[in-house]
Amino acid sequence: MPLAINRTDGSAVAKHDAYRVMVVDDSAVIRGLLSRWLETDDQICIVASANNGLSALRQMKGANPEIVVLDVEMPEMDGITAVPHLLECNPDLGIIMASTLTTRNAEVSLKALAAGAADYLTKPSSTRDDNSVQLFRDELIEKIKALGSARRRRQGAPTPLAPPKPTIATTPERRAIRDGSSPIALRRPGPAPQVLAIGSSTGGPQALLEVFGYLKDSVKLPILITQHMPETFTRILAEHISRAAGVDCREAENGEPLRVGRVYVAPGGYHMVVDGSPGNAVVRINQDPPENYCRPSVDPLFRSLARIFGGTVLAAVLTGMGQDGLEGGRHVVDAGGTVIGQDEASSVVWGMPGAVATAGLCSAVLPLTEIGPAVGRMATGKGL
Repeated sequence: MPLAINRTDGSAVAKHDAYRVMVVDDSAVIRGLLSRWLETDDQICIVASANNGLSALRQMKGANPEIVVLDVEMPEMDGITAVPHLLECNPDLGIIMASTLTTRNAEVSLKALAAGAADYLTKPSSTRDDNSVQLFRDELIEKIKALGSARRRRQGAPTPLAPPKPTIATTPERRAIRDGSSPIALRRPGPAPQVLAIGSSTGGPQALLEVFGYLKDSVKLPILITQHMPETFTRILAEHISRAAGVDCREAENGEPLRVGRVYVAPGGYHMVVDGSPGNAVVRINQDPPENYCRPSVDPLFRSLARIFGGTVLAAVLTGMGQDGLEGGRHVVDAGGTVIGQDEASSVVWGMPGAVATAGLCSAVLPLTEIGPAVGRMATGKGL
């Protein structure tokens, strides 16, 4: 039974099967705030805290955390330097980067994700803003639980006794697929695509770089990406994809034409959709209400493409929390298009791809390393 650091007197308290978390930040105030916020949840216990990466490494063996919340800028050893060392101690460790929203911190956070960190979160600009603080706290708790749960499923370990929120992840269909008693039903793929859309969230930046590392500039289609990310991060993500894959990848701008060979990334804080006709399509961005608690959201993109391109849409749903892409994936399939999902074993969190897979919307559910080749085959009319 894990022992949590008591918030008031430093003594240890037991939490049955709670997710074990280490908080690493050079600010004692921030460490204290994060620990207090997280300890309010019965499914989370703080097993250690550290003021830099070096201190975190020294505590890894004794504390044995499952999740580390890691600051970016710290003395002696910063976050980006610490990531590979922490993963060397525990390759299955879930690392969440937490930083203030600056261009430099966004750049460093994305490098940390490429180095093996699982997710990221931007700190509220002020602890006096009750709304932003509450949103940060809720999102951090949700990410810790999702990463912790995925880690324990891979290891066959028990999850906390408290019931999770009712989501598709708890349906009998998904449990049957996990234990092998029910196969995933696959659909016949649609015709050769005219457009490729990709949706992703937790673990998405790494997955996108893997996919585009294979595709490079070989796929002559317009490609649109909705990755759950805040502003600044999406622009830097587009730059990373451009550099890594040698493709023309950029944040989408309102009204620009949809061009073959260009990759469009939905800007943080905006939905990205497509308007017009197949031969004269343009990209639109908007700040309509969030869907699935997200903006950008995958569903509006998939819906708009299904409406315009019908059966010639190829949609790929990569690793991510929640079920964004499920409703939009239905529209793609109903229009005769094709949906591919990432498999659970290669996903950081099998939420979004698991949702479309267990709903029977996918023509293929593939390991990450096979998604790029499958897209390449589909794009050249060779089929899956």
